[in-house]
Amino acid sequence: MQGPEPTELLLIRHAPVAQPGLLAGRSDLPARLPGAAEIAAARRVLAALGADPARLIVSPARRCRETATALFPEAEPLIDPRLWEQDFGAWDGRPMAEMPDLGPQARVALAAMCPPGGESFLQAAARILPAIEAATTAPGIVTIIAHAGTIRAALGQALAAPEAGLAFEIAPLSATRIRVFPDGSRGIAFVNRSLT
Repeated sequence: MQGPEPTELLLIRHAPVAQPGLLAGRSDLPARLPGAAEIAAARRVLAALGADPARLIVSPARRCRETATALFPEAEPLIDPRLWEQDFGAWDGRPMAEMPDLGPQARVALAAMCPPGGESFLQAAARILPAIEAATTAPGIVTIIAHAGTIRAALGQALAAPEAGLAFEIAPLSATRIRVFPDGSRGIAFVNRSLT
């Protein structure tokens, strides 16, 4: 006997930013979209994965909106500001090479660490997860185009350990699928699947 159909979250990280090498949290940088052939290939992959343009939710960041337009040109996505990337405060927009060396840290400590004037990963997850929950109110596939931090927050929730999400690498233009069952439990179907 088969149970009720789950909600499936298809989480897509935006295309690379146009200025590589920067820590782009709240910096509203444009996307560096791939060429037409790669976009067409990504659309085919998304169609095979069951992406539903009618259930598309996007971070308001320019790089996410541009990625959404490239992948789903006919869609009218819901823009949810809670899906913004972690706010890196004083570090935001700076070259990665200039970031301070934090040394070895346990994931729990790293998740709680707050950049000057910004928010910790745990604070970002507390903002992001209500948006994820709001998307899971009906069965079927919901497609979300957002940031690596957004996807890591969803993975941490699926693992019932928020800091565990920091263990995952999330490449630009990759997809992650999380199944949300009627009892609220979650299953991770795949992580970081390339779309191109």
